[in-house]
Amino acid sequence: MPKINLDPRLSCVASFVRCGSRVADIGTDHAYIPVYLLLSGISPSAVAADLREMPLKNAEKTIGQFSLTDSVKTILSDGLDNIDKDSCDDIIIAGMGGLLITEILSRTEWIFNKKYRLILQPMSHPEDMRKFLFENGFEIKGEKCCLDSKHCYCVTAAEYTGNKREYTPAEIYTGTLHKSDGEAARIYLESIFRRLEKRCAALKKALSEPEEVQRLTAIIEDFKRLTEDS
Repeated sequence: MPKINLDPRLSCVASFVRCGSRVADIGTDHAYIPVYLLLSGISPSAVAADLREMPLKNAEKTIGQFSLTDSVKTILSDGLDNIDKDSCDDIIIAGMGGLLITEILSRTEWIFNKKYRLILQPMSHPEDMRKFLFENGFEIKGEKCCLDSKHCYCVTAAEYTGNKREYTPAEIYTGTLHKSDGEAARIYLESIFRRLEKRCAALKKALSEPEEVQRLTAIIEDFKRLTEDS
């Protein structure tokens, strides 16, 4: 049987797909995840979507290479704009900034439904993505970190419950990762913490943006509390 090997980042993303779920992979590029999921028997069908023609051609090449043209459909789409809500159960949005992921989700009304699972892997600003999830009734079902080529990535799986969640200053930065004892999660959280401290120290030194310094200080103190209590 033909196989496709995923790198650690994509493998971490794929690990959150529910068995038997149809998948929409947004920003699919080479369609490695959809092809892997079908070859592994995890998903019966998939939609591979991208904003640009060239990535879709790459995706079509991969799909054809593994004789999956009947099971994986390619779609030119800006985010979820052209995705049929009845074509998928699990939605993957990986390799984009957290702000862009938030923008894509916020303009897609049909994702506010408990049948869907969101599998999100932001390359930056994960706090904006989590803030959106908490404030719009999504529950984080799981989070994992992985190391790939000296970079640390986090993947979040969330499902809609309708229950908006209150959160402490640091929780949009830590998510559920402060409860993890994994090495990758520790490295990931340390990186975020150092970034917050560096930004706060720079503002203090410049004697500028006192309100932002106050906000960052509250986040840092809460961050310490969460990670020390775990």
